[in-house]
Amino acid sequence: MKKYKNKIYITITILCVVLIILGIWFWSRNSYSKETLKLEILAPDSVAVGQDIEYIVKLKNNGEIRLDSPVLAFEFPQYSIPEDGGILRKTIQGEEMGLAIYPGAEKTFKFKGKLFGQAGEGKEATAILTYQPKNLTAKYVSKTSHLATISIVPITFDFDISSEVESSKPLDFSLNYFSSLNFALNDITIKATYPAGFTFTSSIPKGLSQNEWRLKTLSSAQGGRIKIGGSLSGEVGDSKTFLAEFGIWIDGQYVILKKATKDISLIEPSIYLDQMINGVQSYSANQGDILHYQIIFRNIGDKAMQDLFLTAKIKSDLLDYYSLKAPDGQFTLGDNSIMWDSRKVSSLKYLDAGEEGQVEFWINLSQDKISASKEPQIENEVRLGQTKKTFYTKINSKLDLVQELYVDDELFGSEGPLPLKVDQESTLTVFWRLKNYYSALKDIKIKTILPSYISLTGQMNPQEIIFDSQTRELIWNISALAQGEGVSAPKLAGFQIKIIPSSNQKGSSVPILTNVTIMAQDDVTGDTINLNIPDLSTSYLGQNGIIQ
Repeated sequence: MKKYKNKIYITITILCVVLIILGIWFWSRNSYSKETLKLEILAPDSVAVGQDIEYIVKLKNNGEIRLDSPVLAFEFPQYSIPEDGGILRKTIQGEEMGLAIYPGAEKTFKFKGKLFGQAGEGKEATAILTYQPKNLTAKYVSKTSHLATISIVPITFDFDISSEVESSKPLDFSLNYFSSLNFALNDITIKATYPAGFTFTSSIPKGLSQNEWRLKTLSSAQGGRIKIGGSLSGEVGDSKTFLAEFGIWIDGQYVILKKATKDISLIEPSIYLDQMINGVQSYSANQGDILHYQIIFRNIGDKAMQDLFLTAKIKSDLLDYYSLKAPDGQFTLGDNSIMWDSRKVSSLKYLDAGEEGQVEFWINLSQDKISASKEPQIENEVRLGQTKKTFYTKINSKLDLVQELYVDDELFGSEGPLPLKVDQESTLTVFWRLKNYYSALKDIKIKTILPSYISLTGQMNPQEIIFDSQTRELIWNISALAQGEGVSAPKLAGFQIKIIPSSNQKGSSVPILTNVTIMAQDDVTGDTINLNIPDLSTSYLGQNGIIQ
């Protein structure tokens, strides 16, 4: 009995060993390690912003088992633009991928795109392969990544601003930008962060807000500038930091490409600057004026100053730069700047504390030019040492009145005889065509005196025209003229007159309207504009206007 039991134990042991061996053999044939699949991304380790980068994804089956249903997913780094302009995640499967990866097989796939971000940022691309080893129900995942660093951003972006400014003084500076990329950037936004104590007043161009500007596009080798005006206040010795960002929009996200910073120290004012034009501090100019500029500077510090130079850069499209005269200064046409130095101006050679100096120049405002600006002004940027001040001079609106004389016109149908004859009555029509080029005007009055040999028929349009029979004064009242009103379609008035020439007027043309004047108030400058218009005579009719 004992021997029989021993045989049973031996048999069971042998069967267990066989089953274990068979299990190990079966497991070894049907097990798989994902380490046998080699998956890698080949690409440069550093790249410039916007530079085309090519990712090469390589995979190889180093095992002895076929890998079924492979799917490769490649994902570009955040804020990239793929070559095809599509989504960042690319999936390869089916026929493009192949239905299986056989033992020893290799596959290579390429992905191209552009990376965006700031210099020094790391951009990680990933590749994920999912597959199912033969005879196994489980799916395996292999993953790898590649890190590329943005080495350079070929965009120039910086502040143009002095390192030292006077507290509470006007501060004008600019943000300059330039692209060295070999393609155009689109959907650009520039943002500025101002320090405490800065008061924004204006910017050119005007932004979406006081600290944000949008550019539609910036082509290769192109640049620009944002001019910002304001003032900076604080304690003398304070340091103020201006910040700015240059970025683009990708898939609704703002991607910063470049940052700029500038530290400003507040210093004690040492120079006071002021200007007068034609003896007036707040002068409003009229086209045709001769402008006499006086620039006054005073040392308000506690130390004497030596060997100074002063510059004035004057700007307006209504100025006649060829008329500029600066006896002690040097004028540069094109740059439109004048420079005075200590060789000709003694107060620039030595300016003691509390002392004052002055330079001057003359320039004409053109009578005939039309400004490109709806509200033209003259800008004069004056610099002396570290002190800069920009003065703005408003220009009154430009009014034009054209006088015309007609026979048989479409409005009233005036009739002869023509030529005009002594002691015979003729009816004529006078037209006034008024143009207002710039600022809005109000309380406009056009006045004239009718000669004794001329009378009105009562035909007139508009009805705002009035006539005083005792003073023989004819007045056209206009309550207001909008900015630019009458330029494309003139503001029109017409009235019919009767004329009976006398014998002493025979052989000559005779006046119709004399002492024609315009008076109006400019809404921008607040000044009253007074203009004298040349007389209108029958010479307007040519030979028919000579009395027979």
